Amino acid sequence: MAPRPPRGLVQALLWGLSLFLSLPGPIWLQPPPPPQSSPPPQPHPCHTCRALVDSFNKGLERTIRDNFGGGNTAWEEEKLSKYKDSETRLVEVLEGVCSKSDFECHRLLELSEELVESWWFHKQQEAPDLFQWLCSDSLKLCCPSGTFGPSCLPCPGGAERPCGGYGQCEGEGTRGGSGHCDCQAGYGGEACGQCGLGYFEAERNASHLVCSACFGPCARCSGPEESNCLQCKKGWALHHLKCVDIDECGTERANCGADQFCVNTEGSYECRDCAKACLGCMGAGPGRCKKCSPGYQQVGSKCLDVDECEAEVCPGENEQCENTEGGYRCVCAEGYKQMEGICVKQQIPESAGFFSEMTEDELVVLQQMFFGVIICALATLAAKGDLVFTAIFIGAVAAMTGYWLSERSDRVLEGFIKGR
Repeated sequence: MAPRPPRGLVQALLWGLSLFLSLPGPIWLQPPPPPQSSPPPQPHPCHTCRALVDSFNKGLERTIRDNFGGGNTAWEEEKLSKYKDSETRLVEVLEGVCSKSDFECHRLLELSEELVESWWFHKQQEAPDLFQWLCSDSLKLCCPSGTFGPSCLPCPGGAERPCGGYGQCEGEGTRGGSGHCDCQAGYGGEACGQCGLGYFEAERNASHLVCSACFGPCARCSGPEESNCLQCKKGWALHHLKCVDIDECGTERANCGADQFCVNTEGSYECRDCAKACLGCMGAGPGRCKKCSPGYQQVGSKCLDVDECEAEVCPGENEQCENTEGGYRCVCAEGYKQMEGICVKQQIPESAGFFSEMTEDELVVLQQMFFGVIICALATLAAKGDLVFTAIFIGAVAAMTGYWLSERSDRVLEGFIKGR
């Protein structure tokens, strides 16, 4: 059960203020929850390995002029080893290879750390390319450029020029992918060595192909002109080396519904709804109907609405007819309302003010509330929006309202229910 505000204006003010300040914080100041976002796609292991090697090589460049840091570099290199090939340098480089948030890099480094150490101390001379030795030969995550898949097969068009240089070989450089060529716009064929649909060969030699666009509706062409078409796109017909639009509406190729009509467009057609007045139509508007819908009648060449209200169609007492598009409805006359299927006269309640039943004591309390609100508002403005004064103001208003309503809540509720 909710606590009831105490009687007495001062006690009510203090109670309302303590209740307001006990709230966890203004709702309007609380930040909205962050939007839910899908996790980013995981990179291919080969790409992770390449990024790891690139970062490793940058670490080598960063430490190329470093030493052990003991102050006597000549003695250190004579007694310990060369810093260039030392374990100290390796550790320093590996510590900065992966960023803190790159989980995949840390996981791969953990799996391959022994291999990296083996390369650092024993394989650098015979295999200077760390990427080739680690990612391709040892971990078998990558393939040489221009190849793909578990066996590193050549991409279509050859490893030297995959996809003819006009597309992207899927999975190139990795142990995955299908090797399918995703050709650039205008190019096609297995290795992107042909011009695609709507393009023609503008230039070709042993290593070079230039494909240019045909005229709009041409699917195949010998040049860029309108009269160079050899084959047309769907919705067009070839006529004397030109592509002419097919009128699907006039050739009965269109497939529209019974209450739709066909509109021809370039290379296609559209089905649009008939007017409400029509049962089937040949075009837009009530003048193109095949038949008139119920509630409409033929007037000249158009189907127009029938005014049913001209006849006695609403027999009920105190009812009147209201015409609608294609029909009508019976409604109660002004001053009457529908009740249990009949129209009865509305009872207009006597007007009574909200404060008509207020006692003199309640009027005094209301005046005190009003002046209290004014004083708190002025204090808040003087404080220039200070949060403490704002809280006191809102708490005071809440407390005074609760105090006043608690004294006469029953009568207020009864007045609202009676429409007063």
